[in-house]
Amino acid sequence: MDSRERVIRTLQFNYPDRVPRDLWALPGTYLSRKNELDEIYKLFPIDFTTPVFSYGKGYRSKGIPNIKGNYVDEWGCQWSVLSDGVIGEVKNPPITELEQINKLKPPYEILDNADLSKVNESCSKTDKFVLICTTVRPFERIQFLIGTERLFTELAYGTKEIFTLINIVHEFFLKEIELWCKTDVDGIQFMDDWGSQNNLLIPLNMWREIFKPLYKDYCDIIKKYKKFVFFHSDGNISLIFPDLIELGINAVNSQLFCMDIEELGMKYKEKITFWGEIDRQYILPFGTKEEIKNAVKRIKNALYSEKGGIIAQCEMGIDVPKENIITVFETWEEIDELYNRNR
Repeated sequence: MDSRERVIRTLQFNYPDRVPRDLWALPGTYLSRKNELDEIYKLFPIDFTTPVFSYGKGYRSKGIPNIKGNYVDEWGCQWSVLSDGVIGEVKNPPITELEQINKLKPPYEILDNADLSKVNESCSKTDKFVLICTTVRPFERIQFLIGTERLFTELAYGTKEIFTLINIVHEFFLKEIELWCKTDVDGIQFMDDWGSQNNLLIPLNMWREIFKPLYKDYCDIIKKYKKFVFFHSDGNISLIFPDLIELGINAVNSQLFCMDIEELGMKYKEKITFWGEIDRQYILPFGTKEEIKNAVKRIKNALYSEKGGIIAQCEMGIDVPKENIITVFETWEEIDELYNRNR
């Protein structure tokens, strides 16, 4: 069974030969620890890949992302990066007055001038599952444009300008989703960080009224083209799991250890694929080998099914020991071997 079939069987709950693997690494990890990453990839080949492509140059873009200092992204948001390899934070949102919203022009040039000429070829030349991580993140992009505090205030008051901004951003992201759906990629990912450590950042009814319909539009387009839908969100998002399933999202990457993993398993096992993860706040950077193994086993006991529904994903941050990542994949390998012996 090759990687593409393995991932698809996992997403469809159709008995993969083993749990698929996925490893994320922060930019700083690639900069300072590439040799260690290469060693892990050699020991435990990953079942996912990305196609060869490039977006067009944004007219407002300045500087270099992930390098210490400041840079401006394609939407005109200024990012502050305190050290090399860190994504950084937006310190100066470009929209300071609501009146500016009507004049906002999305960076359509990055889509119009995107070079996707090698995407289909790169898909045909691999047996891995080809997943594209889009820039689609409406809740977060609006925060970058107007500021988090301002966004929460305007949502609370329900000002017409904030809904104008949501629509402007949404229309851009619809075009980006459509762009990728017309290629041969297997899956399309979008994201938004919705959770604090304990709850959603906005009331559930507001999320359902304002943002869920945006996600439905994305999912409907992706499903129309018969692609798989992947979604990422940090924090405790247990309240929206039923909605993600209803929307048709196939796999969700979330901070499982911010939530009640056992409850998630009881409610949603075999209804959505849990795309990782192992706790990257405490266990991965600071845990012992035994703690790492126990974390994997906890996920297995709560969420595992021989039909599928789990992707063995974790993230190698700058401070995560290589040995801890190896232990994650070794433990999943042991679980797979035990299952296959008992088939």
